[in-house]
Order: sequence, then structure tokens, then C-alpha cells
Amino acid sequence: MRAGASRRRWLVLLARMPTEPARHRMALWRELRRAGAVPLGQGAWAMPDLPAALPLLQRVGERAAAADGTLLVLSARGHAGQDVARLEQLYADAREQEWVEFRDDCGKYLAELDKEEAAGKYTLAELEEEEQSLDRLRRWYRDLRARDLLASPPSADAATDVKHCEQRFDTYAEHVYAAVGSQPQD
Repeated sequence: MRAGASRRRWLVLLARMPTEPARHRMALWRELRRAGAVPLGQGAWAMPDLPAALPLLQRVGERAAAADGTLLVLSARGHAGQDVARLEQLYADAREQEWVEFRDDCGKYLAELDKEEAAGKYTLAELEEEEQSLDRLRRWYRDLRARDLLASPPSADAATDVKHCEQRFDTYAEHVYAAVGSQPQD
């Protein structure tokens, strides 16, 4: 257990939503996941009780009310040490899975750039496509950082991966501009 974990407070969110239409339940679920809440059971979620959680509570409460549902928010510390450790582990596991997936995509992006370089595919269209992919990775990274309220250790490695992707893209862009600039003009 990390230092301070036994004193950490958690928010437990209990949501009751109408079964139909399902889009309301799905919207609530997406909002909670996007904010980094971890599921505890059907309609029950937990997240660290930090100031950054307040906007989420507002949005989720409004979303539940608009769908004629309810949201009950409780503050908890865990009954026993193993409860605290379990909450910490659930949260850490959720963040770890997200960061692993993100880092895998960074690896795929770098492999794609390597493939284009090896094939000598230095076109403006390909450069634009790779830039869009890099922008997607940057947005995803920002989203993950925003929901990782406890700054889990894999986030530092992911930051390095993003920088490497950016540097690699810059190198590829230089090669594209050199190739396009050396082509005869009609």
C-alpha cells in the first residue's frame, strides 16, 4: 500500500438509472469511466476523493437527474486495511490496463513510421495521416492523465513514449519535406 493510502478518502457513487432507454445508462457509464472511476458492482463506482472529482460529480448528478435516475455519493475510507488495499488495487489495475494499451499504441505508431521510412513513402498525404495519428495519441494521453488522479507510475513511461513519438514524427516530417522539395516542379 502506498504512503497515505490508509488515510485516503474515496467517493463511492451509487447510481440508479431507468432501464430504458439504455442510452442514459451508457452515457453515465462512459462519463464515470472517462473520469477514472472504477466499478465496484452494478451501479456502484469508486474514485479518490480529490478536488478534481468535483466537476465529475456535478456532471454525473446532472446526467442522472436528466434521465430520472438518482445518484448517491458517499465518502469512505474502507472498513479494514484489506478494504483500503482493495480499493487502491482496483484503481491501480484500471489505470495500469489503460496505460499498457496506450503504450502499445505508441509502439504501433513508431512501427508504422519505421515501415513508411523503409518503403521511402515520403508524401504529404502520408505525413498528414501520421500527424493525425500522433494528434490522436496526444489526446488519448491527455485524457488518461486527466483521469489518473493518483498519477500511477506507468504514466511517467507513457510521457516518455509520447515524446519519442513526437521526435520520431519530426524526423519523418523532415524526410518528407526534403523529398517533396527535391521533386521537379511542373
